[in-house]
Amino acid sequence: MKSKKKKRQDDFQKVKLKVGKTKPKADNATNTNFRSKGIHLTEQLKRDPSCPTTHRQLGINELLSQLHHHNANVKLGALVGLRELLSVHPSLLEQHLSRLLSEVAAVFTDKDGNVRVSSTRVLRFIAQSVPAERVAPFYPVLSAHLSCAMTHIETSIQEDAMKVLDVLLEHYPALLAARPAVLLTNFLELISHKQNSGNAKKSQDTKGRTWALSVNLSRAVTSQQWRLSVLLRLGRFLQAVVEERPGEESDIFIPTEGAYSFSGESRLTPLYLNWEELAYSKVGVKVYEHSGSKPTPQSTFRLRAEVSSGPTVGEDLDSSEAVQSFAATLVPLLLEVWVEASTSDCPWNNTEGAHLLGPDAMSVMFQVLSILQLLRKLAPQRDQQDALDAWFYKEYLKDFKQHFMKNFPYGSRDTPKHKKKVDLRRSKQTATVPGLTVEPMALNITLCQVMVSLSQRQVLGRETDGDWLTPLRTFVRDTLSSGVKLSYRQLHMLLGTVWRMVFTQRSKTVTDDLLAAVYIYYQQRHLTLQTRSLLLSFYSKLYLQEQGHAHIARSKVLCRWLASLPVQLSQLGQRNPALSARLILSIQAAASRKQKDLLNSLQTHACMLYDPQEGVMVLLPIESQQRMVQLLYFLPKMSPSLLANLSYCCTAGRISAALSASLIRIVHFRSSLSGWSVGSQEAALQDADYISFLFSTLTGFSSDKLASLQGADDALPPSPLSPLSLYPTSLEQFTHHWDVVEEVCHCLETLGSKSQCFDILQNGICKYLTKLGVVPDSMAAGLLRAVSRLLDLSVLPVEAMLRFLSQCCLSLLALLITLEQELPAETNHKREAIWGACVSALSSVPRLLRMVLQSMRVGDLSEEELPQLGQILSMLLQHTPIHNQLLANAALLQEIIQHLTRYTRGTTREQWLTDLLYCYTVTVAHGASARRGNLSLRDMY
Repeated sequence: MKSKKKKRQDDFQKVKLKVGKTKPKADNATNTNFRSKGIHLTEQLKRDPSCPTTHRQLGINELLSQLHHHNANVKLGALVGLRELLSVHPSLLEQHLSRLLSEVAAVFTDKDGNVRVSSTRVLRFIAQSVPAERVAPFYPVLSAHLSCAMTHIETSIQEDAMKVLDVLLEHYPALLAARPAVLLTNFLELISHKQNSGNAKKSQDTKGRTWALSVNLSRAVTSQQWRLSVLLRLGRFLQAVVEERPGEESDIFIPTEGAYSFSGESRLTPLYLNWEELAYSKVGVKVYEHSGSKPTPQSTFRLRAEVSSGPTVGEDLDSSEAVQSFAATLVPLLLEVWVEASTSDCPWNNTEGAHLLGPDAMSVMFQVLSILQLLRKLAPQRDQQDALDAWFYKEYLKDFKQHFMKNFPYGSRDTPKHKKKVDLRRSKQTATVPGLTVEPMALNITLCQVMVSLSQRQVLGRETDGDWLTPLRTFVRDTLSSGVKLSYRQLHMLLGTVWRMVFTQRSKTVTDDLLAAVYIYYQQRHLTLQTRSLLLSFYSKLYLQEQGHAHIARSKVLCRWLASLPVQLSQLGQRNPALSARLILSIQAAASRKQKDLLNSLQTHACMLYDPQEGVMVLLPIESQQRMVQLLYFLPKMSPSLLANLSYCCTAGRISAALSASLIRIVHFRSSLSGWSVGSQEAALQDADYISFLFSTLTGFSSDKLASLQGADDALPPSPLSPLSLYPTSLEQFTHHWDVVEEVCHCLETLGSKSQCFDILQNGICKYLTKLGVVPDSMAAGLLRAVSRLLDLSVLPVEAMLRFLSQCCLSLLALLITLEQELPAETNHKREAIWGACVSALSSVPRLLRMVLQSMRVGDLSEEELPQLGQILSMLLQHTPIHNQLLANAALLQEIIQHLTRYTRGTTREQWLTDLLYCYTVTVAHGASARRGNLSLRDMY
């Protein structure tokens, strides 16, 4: 057996690897295993519970930072989260407005369409919540990103930029209109491009025009639809620029309303300052005239302009040269747009149906005409606007006549609708283009307004533009006289066209023809208040232009319209106070100019207008009532029936006391007794009618009303202490009548002879009032006041009037005691008026105090009436101005007091009797010497 040979081990022996076995580790292998422990900072992982988050637990900082992410889905989620967060927590808008606007505006040019649409929604949400004043500091950022989007090379971004522009036009038109130069250039670049200036022949053919329409085949919509969309936004933008300009009165009868305006309200807001907050503040306050953005052009007051690095005057379209330069670029493009649209609308040569347009062509033409109308309104001042109109007339009248007036008036062409399978993709593309449904009537009216604005002032007897003005005038006349219903804006534009034609053509035939058509429309029923007011304003302002314009003066249509105004006012009444106020303004303007037809009509319907029950005088608000009172001054004649109505209006409380006083003064001035006249104006009423009016107003009640009061149940019953049965009036009625009495007395005092005036008043009282058994307390007090003010000592009062006045005075004194016991606080003014009237009459009217004392029969009084009589005597004794009259009748007064003492029962003397005896003693002792030396006064009283 052979022994095994032991192998020698080599130094570099190769290791054999076997399948399925783990590879052995190398001898020099490094062990990379390690063990670590985490450090947890729990405070840093906690969220601030006061910071609002979305449902994904993201705050506003995280959402804004995600807008810079490269992934479109992340940015879209961030925008959706912003809307969610801002809708739940609106306070974040104020805190992060700067970052919100800058970050959201930055994605206007994002590559993803969904991100751009979502950013527009966020911007609309912000615009609905934040006013323009808060956004103004950050608007340059918005404007820069909007310009980038509008001029972007991608057509889809340009289309979405139009939606962003819609949001800004709707909510921040003033900010857009502040710097229009950049945006106007962007609008031009959206539909056109600059031509190559190297082609001299082409430049010569286009009259030096440097812009030409562009066509982009990669758009989702057709070129015509895209241009229509851009022109629509351009029109709205120009409308915003026009509306933000300081207003100046133009040649049109009323400030014009744009076709693109979102609201009719002015956006010039007043500036409110809190001086307490600004007293210690270092921030300056910019003050503007009339609380507007700029001073009005016709004002002489100017503020020093601030030094700013903003755009120049020309860039902001604040000069006629800048407007003219922009129009020279835009108008040829507009004409090219219309030519292409009309050619594509009717490609075949059919002269019969050339005036019929399809919906797209009609919309394009309407936008072109509206922009042309807005261009002429961009001129800052009136003289510059006339110069701009003359430039349009010189440069583009031939083109306008060729492209617009050739087939005027236009109509709508009915296109048959074929049933086709709906292409969803194409329907979405069409829906993105904002369409504007235009009616043929609106298109033709806009064309009339544009073309008539180009017409120049004609020389009398010559018509240089009759070839194209005649069809316009015929259309306006037929439209107004056909009875067709027009919207407010359409009627507004038509009336503006009529106004321009009247003052440029200056032909009486043309003026009467157009005004007759307007009057036919004015006579239509069921017109709205806004429409009726517009027509009234047109006629009123046209009538004010009558002086200096021979073709308007003495127009039969204007005279017929003016004569119909009082009838319309009486029929309208209080059903529409605003329209009635407009009618009154028109009547007042014509009456102040002494228009005969109006004054005759006003004279005929005066009794109906000033009816105290159903007339507009008492039914309309206070402002209209004041104007109705002022109209009385212009009436040629005032009939007795009208004066009776006016007297009742003053005394019935249907108008205020101040207005009643104004009415009485106007009637006084129109009478011959006032001694006051202007020019050749004659007296409007007879002297007897005027005196009758004053006496009826003085009594405060008509004869019929006084007759009905004689059987009134609520009148106070007569008594020995109150000979007359007084009818109590309310405090308001009494105060009103008292003020009226003061004005009547003032008018009576200004008449020529005071003795004759008092004699007339005395005869009226004796004839109409002395037989009354029931007398209103206001009338009794008013009569005493009037008699004391009009008394002339050369005329002694008759016995009948003195007896009636003494009964009134004693009854009022008894009423005065009753009022003091029942309602001392509420009737304070009434008590003072009654006491003043009684004392004034007793101290001035001869023998009146004696008759009052003789009427105090103590034996006929009851026990309850004795204290009242004692209080009356005490009040009289305490009043110093009638001490002389009391001393003159001391014997009669002593007899009354003795009877009171005798008829007073009881062992103890009552307080009222003690006061009476004290007052009597003081008065008699004080005036004993005067009584002995004044025998003539005693004989008189």
